[in-house]
Amino acid sequence: MLTRRYLLGLMLLAAALPAAACELRVRWNPDPPYSMRDADGRLVGLQTEMTEQILQRLGCKAVWVELPWARALVELQAGRLDVLPGALRRPEREAYAYWVEQHVSVANRLFVRAGRAADLAGVTRLQQAWQPGFKLGVQIGVVYGADYAELLGNPAFRATLTQASARRNLWQMLEIGRVDGVLASEVTARWELGELGLAGRIVPTAVVITHEPAQTMFSRRSVDAGLVQRYREAAEALEKDGTQAGIVRKYLAD
Repeated sequence: MLTRRYLLGLMLLAAALPAAACELRVRWNPDPPYSMRDADGRLVGLQTEMTEQILQRLGCKAVWVELPWARALVELQAGRLDVLPGALRRPEREAYAYWVEQHVSVANRLFVRAGRAADLAGVTRLQQAWQPGFKLGVQIGVVYGADYAELLGNPAFRATLTQASARRNLWQMLEIGRVDGVLASEVTARWELGELGLAGRIVPTAVVITHEPAQTMFSRRSVDAGLVQRYREAAEALEKDGTQAGIVRKYLAD
């Protein structure tokens, strides 16, 4: 039998050990200015810094996992990924995810080759811009907003979609005419087109997808609802104390 002295020793030893580390597996993918590698190979970006700041306030650490979007959704649903920032809330995702609003909204916009921009003069909605035969480049699994989601119900629209896991591939397809337009965040496009030397050759149109604030998804399989609530409270504190505004200025300033 275990003696009282031995049991007391075990209790004192357990109390002296450090608490288990709070680590959450968080998705990232090259997506400037939200997440990217800097010149020294460090992971930086608006979304990256905000997530790390919030987790630090909870005494937690991000374990970054590089995944394309569609794969990240699968991993989150299975509980092999804990956190997926930058998502739009959709009914089919409710069953496997908790949600926290990010409070940063950036428009998605339609981009075309410079020579085609005049064809869309005065057009402001995707429903007006799209027509049969117009090949639209999009990322696999990404929902760009309400107008795009509405058009997905049209089989003719779905048939003209060209899907890729990496947006940089879409820019290259647009340049050589394999697609007629690409949907992307306007700030991300500014970064990527500049890096690819395509600024001025691929241009934004006036077609803007309905603004919808992005949210952070948490796997219901691997994350406790109480932790999600603490994350929500820390995110609100980040906004109130001005930390969020400083991060946004750092990456979204013109």
